[in-house]
Amino acid sequence: MTATTEDTIAEAIKAATGPLRIRGGGTRDIGTPVVGDLLDVSGLSGISLYEPGALTLVAQAGTPVAEIEAALDAENQRLAFEPMDHRALLGTKGSPTIGGVVAANVSGPRRIAVGACRDHMLGVRFVDGAGTILKNGGRVMKNVTGYDLVKLMSGSYGTLGVLTEVSLKVLPKPETSATLRVEGLSTAQAVAAMSAALGSPYEVTGAAQTDATYLRIEGFDASVAYRTGQLTSLLGAFGEVSVLDAKATCTLWADIRDVAAFAKAEGDVWRISVKPSDAPQVIAALPDGTKTLLDWGGGLIWACTPAGTDIRPLATAGHATLIRAGAETRATLPVFEPQDHVTATLSQGLRQKFDPRGILNPGLMA
Repeated sequence: MTATTEDTIAEAIKAATGPLRIRGGGTRDIGTPVVGDLLDVSGLSGISLYEPGALTLVAQAGTPVAEIEAALDAENQRLAFEPMDHRALLGTKGSPTIGGVVAANVSGPRRIAVGACRDHMLGVRFVDGAGTILKNGGRVMKNVTGYDLVKLMSGSYGTLGVLTEVSLKVLPKPETSATLRVEGLSTAQAVAAMSAALGSPYEVTGAAQTDATYLRIEGFDASVAYRTGQLTSLLGAFGEVSVLDAKATCTLWADIRDVAAFAKAEGDVWRISVKPSDAPQVIAALPDGTKTLLDWGGGLIWACTPAGTDIRPLATAGHATLIRAGAETRATLPVFEPQDHVTATLSQGLRQKFDPRGILNPGLMA
């Protein structure tokens, strides 16, 4: 069914006699395929409250991200954690929703500077597995009540409850931006260069390696010009540095955010979280033919591997999530990193509390 109100979601969950497959915009087909009746929540759409002066926005979970970004852009503001758009990488259609972003805790390259999606959450409304409507957190930054539960829902992939409304902190857009590019670095050299830049006082908001090593800075014109000069000197020890202007910077980081380089590449796509210093050894251990990209200063590895390859026995220093693969691989390989006993026990306890019947996206995070 397609729900258009919070109450209809609650009634649908109460009346459910079996598993439910929760869907918003349908653009993030990630995880073990869920078998169950479809509960489409994209009908819950609209910005409920936007106070630019308070840097606060409240929207129903099915609101398209594009609608939110347009409203923010009109006030020269933005979602600072720059959520990834998975459509090109996964080959999906539809429109990404803010509920999907929060449910998957989707966070882009700027996470190293401003934090993840969950760090910008102020409050949530959701319906648990018993059909009970719950509210947690607030609508303004001064209200910190219930932050733990708000963050718990961010990244739960709909397994603890169905989001109906989210409250977010937003931030002003910078006046300009620039990107420094260093070519020809090995993985180890790139990690060293990114670490040097991130450890400097020059406020780097993006650090990635694709076809070259890239460092992004944002802010007021004079500040960006000064920091560009200082970072150029700092990075000179690693190689020749060139600078991309604001327009080229915007295009480049959208491609890095959306992993555009792997959109048409054959094979499975993995997302591996590591300590930046471990990135070189993790990449060296991956199977022949693997293509890799680095983000978050080396703390995030995107890997495109031969189809059906389980990389976890090889990438033992990382935390690997299977983002794109065929249905057979997704059904046979754990999509998320297997949990240790303590974490698994805690997770199971939470699910029992919020979804005692186990009907919300069952098996998705198993």
